[in-house]
Amino acid sequence: MPALYLGHGAPPLLDDELWCGELSAWAGCLPRPTGIVILSAHWESAPLSITATAEGTPLVYDFSGFADHYYRMTYATPDASALATLVRSVLPSGLEVHEHSSRGLDHGAWVPLKVMYPEGDIPVIQMSLPAQDPHVLMALGSRLAALRDHGVLLIGSGFLTHGLPFLTDWSPGAAEPGWSRDFDAWAADALARGDVDELSRFRQAPGMPYAHPTVEHFTPLFVTLGAAADPGAAPETTITGSFYGLSKRSLQVA
Repeated sequence: MPALYLGHGAPPLLDDELWCGELSAWAGCLPRPTGIVILSAHWESAPLSITATAEGTPLVYDFSGFADHYYRMTYATPDASALATLVRSVLPSGLEVHEHSSRGLDHGAWVPLKVMYPEGDIPVIQMSLPAQDPHVLMALGSRLAALRDHGVLLIGSGFLTHGLPFLTDWSPGAAEPGWSRDFDAWAADALARGDVDELSRFRQAPGMPYAHPTVEHFTPLFVTLGAAADPGAAPETTITGSFYGLSKRSLQVA
């Protein structure tokens, strides 16, 4: 099972036919997962935490300013207690993993999964991002890589550029600002060369700090790269282009 880094989008993603088609086609090319473990930009918490495992745990609507119908959307997934046990089994002995008994999936998880696996019949656990340090996240991804042998799909969910405060054209087809193009080109080149060290210096990359005034939408990439069989191998880019002028570049590693 490959591991993914994807741009998850805000709820209006669900109304974008092109992007939904790209995500759906991507999922259709993957083996059917036995479970999904997803780390979203919207949950940074240490110690390491996971969402509730009970069937049908309500979603987290962690956004504002959108149409009312987005707050009524559901994505009821099956009991994930067996998946949680498997996750704990691949982590270091003695590592505290806190389960939030009432916390469901946030929009960085349920929005893309609602497109990719609309039936909601695969157990899903969301895991918190416990740090912003690329090396810590790579090490976590390396641990979680063992889940791939069990058919578990590991996803880092963020956005390759996320300079929301600096956007001036709030339309889905807006042209990419220069800082977004520059950062995307830098990342694409480093990824193509498998240069993890260069990627880890993203705070000095072209387009910064505008591309990521805060870094949580980029850092899930390091969990994905850490889970690769060879983190220095070039990943397969599956989605390119932009949405609201932000790079939606998404990829998978073998």
